[in-house]
Amino acid sequence: MKTKSFKKQNKLTSKLNFKVIATLFFSIFFLSANLSFAHCDSYDGPVIKDAVKALETNNVNIILKWVEQEDEGEITNLFNKTYKLRNGDKEIYQIVEKYFFETLVRIHRAGEGAPYTGLKPAGNTSQIVKMADHAIETGDIDDLTSKFTAHIEKVVKEKYNKLMELSKVQSESLEKGRAYVAAYVDYTHTLEAIHAPLEHAAAAHAEHH
Repeated sequence: MKTKSFKKQNKLTSKLNFKVIATLFFSIFFLSANLSFAHCDSYDGPVIKDAVKALETNNVNIILKWVEQEDEGEITNLFNKTYKLRNGDKEIYQIVEKYFFETLVRIHRAGEGAPYTGLKPAGNTSQIVKMADHAIETGDIDDLTSKFTAHIEKVVKEKYNKLMELSKVQSESLEKGRAYVAAYVDYTHTLEAIHAPLEHAAAAHAEHH
C-alpha cells in the first residue's frame, strides 16, 4: 500500500512540476517576447492598430512608442502629411496611408533589429499570439497559461511516447534504428527549446544580483 501510495504521489508531483515549468516557460516567453517577431507587420497587429487609432484621433503620440527616439521626427512629419489628406481624395489617401503604415512598421522593426518584409494581411496572426493579445486586453492570463501548458504537456508526451515505442524496436533494423534516432533528436530538441528561455532568464537574473 505504501509503495502504491508513494508512486501515486510521485506521479502527481511530477505532473505538478511539469505544469509549473511549463507555466514559467510561458510567462517568460510572453513577457519578454519581441512583438516584432510576433505580428507587428500585420494589419491586425498592434502597430497598425495604433496607427489607425492615431489617424482617427489626430494624436501621433499613440504611435511614437513603437519607434526609437531618433526616429520620432520622421514619423511625426509623415503622420502630419498623411492626416492632412485624410478627408481628401480617397484613392490618394489610401496610397499615402499604406506608405505611412509601411514606413512605421519598417522603422519599428529596424529599431528591434528585425528585417522588414512587407505588410501582412489581417488574419495572418497565429492563434497563440491572438490569445496573447486577448490576455493583454482582458488583463487575465490564467486561461491562456492553462491552455498553453496543456498544449506543451500534450506535445511532449506525444514525442516521448513515440520515442519509447521506437526504442523497443530500434535494434531490429537500420531503418528502425534511424527512426529511433530521429525521434530522439526531435524529443530532446523540443525539451531544449522549452528549457532555453528558463535557463536564459535564470542567467540574466544571476547577473543582476
